[in-house]
Formats: sequence, structure tokens, C-alpha cells
Amino acid sequence: MELFGRTPLLLSLLLSTLSFAASFAPNISYYIDCGASSSTLTKESTPRNFVPDDYSNLLSGNNSIPLSNPNNNSTSLLYSTARASVSSFKYSFTMATNSSNVLRLHFLPFSTLRTAKFSVRALNHILLDNFTVTELVYPTIKEFFLWTDSSDLVVEFIPFTSSLVFVSAIEVFTAPPGLFDGRFPYLIGNATLNGDLVKQPLETVYRVNMPGPLITPQNDTLWRTWVTDDPYIINSAAAENYAVSTQLKYNPPEGSSELIAPPTVYNMAWIINTTTDQLNSNPGFNINITWGFNVDSGYLYLIRLHFCDIISKTNRLHQGLDFVVYIMSYSALENGLRPSEYTTYASEPFYMDFITHVSSAPYISVSISLHRKINTTSNALLNGLEILKVNNSSFSDTPIPSTGKNNSLGVILGSSFGGVVVIALILSCLIVISCKKRSQKPALDVKKTQVMWSPMTGGESGALTTIGAPTRIDFGLPITFSNIKMATNNFDEKNIIGVGGFGKVYKGVLNNGTEVAVKRASSRSQQGLPEFQTEIEVLSLIRHRHLVSLIGYCNERSEMILVYEYMEKGSLRSYLYGTNLPSLPWKQRLEICIEAAKGLHYLHTGSSQTIIHRDVKSTNILLGKGFASKVSDFGLSKLGALSQTHVSTAVKGTFGYLDPEYFKTQMLTDKSDVYSFGVMLFEVLSARPVIDQSLQWEEINLARWALICRRQGQLEKIIDPRIVGEINENSLRRFWDIAEKCLEEYGMDRPAIGDVLWNLEYCLQLQETEVRRKPYEDSGSSMAHFPAVPVVRRMRPSVVSHEIGTSGDQTQSGIENSIVFSQ
Repeated sequence: MELFGRTPLLLSLLLSTLSFAASFAPNISYYIDCGASSSTLTKESTPRNFVPDDYSNLLSGNNSIPLSNPNNNSTSLLYSTARASVSSFKYSFTMATNSSNVLRLHFLPFSTLRTAKFSVRALNHILLDNFTVTELVYPTIKEFFLWTDSSDLVVEFIPFTSSLVFVSAIEVFTAPPGLFDGRFPYLIGNATLNGDLVKQPLETVYRVNMPGPLITPQNDTLWRTWVTDDPYIINSAAAENYAVSTQLKYNPPEGSSELIAPPTVYNMAWIINTTTDQLNSNPGFNINITWGFNVDSGYLYLIRLHFCDIISKTNRLHQGLDFVVYIMSYSALENGLRPSEYTTYASEPFYMDFITHVSSAPYISVSISLHRKINTTSNALLNGLEILKVNNSSFSDTPIPSTGKNNSLGVILGSSFGGVVVIALILSCLIVISCKKRSQKPALDVKKTQVMWSPMTGGESGALTTIGAPTRIDFGLPITFSNIKMATNNFDEKNIIGVGGFGKVYKGVLNNGTEVAVKRASSRSQQGLPEFQTEIEVLSLIRHRHLVSLIGYCNERSEMILVYEYMEKGSLRSYLYGTNLPSLPWKQRLEICIEAAKGLHYLHTGSSQTIIHRDVKSTNILLGKGFASKVSDFGLSKLGALSQTHVSTAVKGTFGYLDPEYFKTQMLTDKSDVYSFGVMLFEVLSARPVIDQSLQWEEINLARWALICRRQGQLEKIIDPRIVGEINENSLRRFWDIAEKCLEEYGMDRPAIGDVLWNLEYCLQLQETEVRRKPYEDSGSSMAHFPAVPVVRRMRPSVVSHEIGTSGDQTQSGIENSIVFSQ
């Protein structure tokens, strides 16, 4: 065998697959181009000829209509039409009794089909439930394997209330024999399987070629797509790409066949990136390659792993290769995997099926590892992987709610013949209904997800431990670049609501009506991948009413984009100074500080890991409806165990808010956030920048100036004149006291954020009740000389701020100007 360069070999492998790509001819097949008026030949070199969907009376449901896309840019004519309706419709297919069948549903929305929400069911199973198509550029294909006891296979499409249902194309054909044969799969953990695998309703979730290339339908016997594993491999540094051009020795039915997977899958593999010297010099050394996949919890999953020993040098008795497979941290095979026990020849493909139950964490991990108990172990490999959901969702005869109004359908049908359909009236009505419905519902149901994987090594006991290899981002919140472009009107400059160190922030509207803030990394961004990863990691771990929620992210096409809930009123600082926005009253400022403190308190104490924000400032406190405040921008955050007293890290943050102890020692603690919060409290009180170089030397730094004013007994110099007359004296005294304590030189002398929160709530109580108390009753002894606060008026100085680190602030017209520079 020989290690080849990837590009010429891949071309050779792809060309070799073309000779068999059209070899499968199913006994019974239907290929339906929904809504078409004439037959459509697929672009692929296959025998599939897609015919109009009124062919042979397959379609039933008098209210459905054909739609044409006049602006179709798809490379395939298959997606230029669709069948749509506001009520349910069915397709009925006559299949063989007691047979396994492939059902593929194709979707590519256009016009108002983008808002369609519907369900699909067949054979007493709910195949898709409350389904929406999020991809607007490339077709979405849902594949199912269904067993028919009788000859009837009816597929029903049911719209959700006040919505549409549509489908672009349908494939139904008998599956090849042996695709899911009588071999009982291996059970992982506490998984159980009732009945034969071939009779289970299966939905394809992932089909992955490792390490590549992409296999398109024209290069696969069953017209499948095999994607590359780039989004799923976690510790790629542990993997090495190995490829051969040898002739494979398929051996069905015991092993694999071209119908199970094409040669392109088996001619390439990931192997462990290690050497004999490493193994000999480190007897206990072990390493593995791990992949992680997001799935729905509460289901059984079939995991099919594809193997072909392309490493061994001999054609027979390839006894040297012996390795371990882990699925969901379980050793999948008790004594490891030895390919020679399943094959006769070294280049003979085979596959193995496993069943696991995902009960809680919504992901599946798969790993291959060296078998260090075996002295002759040379490596481990994996060629391909498929994950299929065992669909246990069934339905009764109770119909799914749908509009189904005949008067509306009459309007549609009266104007929808001839292939190009005019449906403006009904679709406009549906848009109005949909918008009204959305206005009555929460913006988006964002699932709480967690950091799911890290690079792992397998020990002899089968336990998995972490190693320091680079991680990948995959937190179950991806949004396609095409959807983000549409939401922001192709990043229209008119939609810019802010500019920071990471890049520009746009207001956007997702296709479900949710308003979002879209932060797009600039090529000149001072922040990069670490901040991008941290933001996703932190916000995937937490959820709190006073922390800005991450709705999704995009890291395709070299883009780094974060999508947040939209906070309509912008930053706290914009209501303090630098804009023409109205001033906030003192009570409202207190409420905003209290809510921000609640968010920080949750970060510090509400998770299994202490989360230190590291960039607390007024621009990172965002205001929504009713001026509800939330902490935002977690790109500089640090995670640590609760038992840790500090985290050693390079100093980052914003100058003026930066903890001096952290700056001197590079030891970050939660008290660093407390210091920054204290600075912000004085910023809220004074309504001036924390650094203002236009002022006299002693006034430039707000925190220093506040302490000077306190010692001189001249508090009137710092308080915003617009609120002086409305501040209760006792509330101000308590507020000043806690803010000053936050600015203690050493972190151990500062209060915890929980104590700060308690004192701020007491400040609000004093403000609301206006209880007149003696100064010593509401403060420590240091407050005994707290002076009375006269009503004063002063001119606000010009605003220029200087910041340190990688955090930026808003610029451009209508947005605060800032000078941002790297520490």
C-alpha cells in the first residue's frame, strides 16, 4: 500500500464510481416532480425520470395547487416547481407487500413557502412534526426507510394552523435486499430493540464519508449524498488521512456491497496520527479520534460504521490491526475490533450496526482508539458513518390542526392552472395571519444546549479522558449564511445598529419573524476565533432573563457570525451620554443596575463553572422593552471551577474599567468583574465617560475622580445634574458606599456581586419609600461625614473614550464614537 496525495487520488476514486452509479434498478419506483407540467430528467446520470405529480392519480386532495418559481436559480429544474396547499393532501403509492422502501422528500422553498410549517406522516408514523425548511439556497432532502406489510403506502402532508404545506419532489422505491438484513445490531448501554431492524421506521440523520470527499447522488448507486466529516471531527490533530487506489474485494452478503456504500467510502480512511517510536517509548500512551453529532433526545439511533482495512500490507491473515470503538463513551465491542474476524482479505469492506438510546444530552459521540492491551496493535481506522433515527412517533386518527378553508382554496384553484400560478391573494392573507400569530408568540424557543464534546483518549479500562487538542464548535445552534443574508437584506448598511471590535452589528428579521441582532466579524476585527468560540461556549452553557440570549451562529464560508436576541433600545451608555436620547431618571437607572447585577450574579454562582465576564461596562448592558437590562458580549469571558481562587490569563478588558489588581498580577477573579461593575455604577451616577482626556488631569479617570470627590466632600462635582433633585439622600448614600467598596485596591476587600445586588435593591427601596434615616443607620462608619448634596448645574464635557484589549464600542453616525486600540 501507499499513501497518496489527496487531489489526484480523489479524482481517480470519483471516476471509478461512475461505472456502477446506475447499476441499481428497483423493482417498483416512483419519481415525482411536484407541481410540474412536464417530465424532468435529473441532472445526474441515473435512470430517474421525474414525472408530474398528477400522473396515474397518485395525488389526492382537491385543495392543493401547483406553484412555479419564476426566479429559479437552482441548477436543477426539479426545484423550479412545488405542490402547495393550506389544507392536507396525500400521495398514494402501490408497493410490494412485506418490503422495505426508500422514501425521499425534497424541499426548496420560494416566495411565501419560506414561512410554511407542517407535518408529514405515513404508515401510522409521524415522519416530520411541525417542520419548517430553513435552508433557502440548497434543497433539503429528508430520507426514510419504511416497511410495508400491505401494498399501500400513503404519504400525507398536513399544514400547521394558519400556515402552508408544500413539497418539491418525492422519490419512492423498493430498497435493495440486504440493506438492513437480519443481523441483529449490537446494543450500546441500556438500549433495547423490539423486532427486526428492517421493519423499524428509520430516518437518515447523518451520512458521512471519512475523511472525504463529498459524494453526490450521481456517484452513488442509491442516489445518496455522503458529506465530509469536517463539521463533526473534534480532535483532527490526532487523525491522519490515508487513501489507496486498490481494487476492493466486496463480499456480500457477509460483508458490504456497492449498494451498502460506494468504493469512494472504503478507499479512504482516517487513521491514528502516531508512530511506532511514540508507542514503544510511551507504553501507557493512548490517543483516539472522536466525532460528535447533534441529535434529538428521546429516540433510539442506528449507528452504522463502515470499515475497510487498507492499512495492512498482507492480503490475508491481517492480524496486526486491532483497535477499540467507543460509542457514547461505551466500549462498543467488549474485546475490541479485529477486522480479520469479519473479513477474509485485507481490502474487503464491511460494516457494523449499533443501537444506542439518547435519553438526555442531545448528541452522539463516536471514537476509535488504539487497543493498548494488544502489543501488536499498529493503528485504528474508520471509513464512513451513518446515523439513522428509529422513529417511534405514531399518530391516532385525530387530525392535525390546519386552516383548510374552502373559500380560500377556491380563490387559489381558480387562478392556478397552467404551471405558472398566481396565488397572491391567498398567500397575502396567509402572511397577515402568520404575522399576527407571530406577534402573539414569544420570539423563538431557543433550546438550552451545552458544551458537548472535547478531545478524548481511551484508557485501558475504556474510560475517556481529555487531552489538549483543539476543539470544534458545534452547539446545535447553527444558522445558514443564506438565512442571515436574507435576514439583514444582504447586510444592508441601513440596518447597522452598532460597530465594535468584533465587527458590525446589524438588525435583522429571521424568516419566522424573529427580530435579531447579527454581529458579523470584520476582516480587520481585533477579535477573532477564540472570542467567537468563547461567546458560543458560554451562551450555550447558560440561560438567564438578564443575560442576552444567543439564538444562533454561522461559521461557514470563512464567516464568523453571531445572532442574538434583539434589544431594541440599545446600550445603557447611549442613555447616559453621547447621544440625543432622553435621560433616564434615577429610579430607572437603579433598576437597570439591579438587573445587570442579577445577570452577573448568575454568571458567578449559577453554573457548575464560575464564569468571569471580564468586560463589564455600560456598552455591554443592553436595554430591551420597558428598559429591561441584560448583560451582553461574552467574547472575553473565562470559565473556571468554583474551587479556583483565580485564573491566570493574559490581561484583556476595557481601559478605565480594568481591575488594577488583575492588571498587575494577571490573576483574574470574579472580583475583577466587581471592580468593573463599581466603575459602571459611578458612570451611571455621573453620566460621563470613565476616561475623558478632555478634562483636567485629576478628572480624566472617573473612578479616581470619584474617590477624590469623596475625600474633598464635593460630591456635587460628579453627580449628573439632570437627576440631582430626584435622588433620595439615603438611597444615594448607600449607592455611593457600595460603589466605592467595589473599587477597593485588592479583590479580597471587595464585596461579592451578590452583596452588591442586595445593597442596590436596598437603594431602590430607600428611593421608593423615602425613609428619612440618620446617615449612620444606612452606612458604615466611613459614611459618617457624608455631606448633603446640593442641587447644581454644569456643562457636560465632550466625549472621547479610550479602551484597552479586544473589546470595541459603537461608532458612526448616531452611535457613540470610540478610539479602540490593542493592549
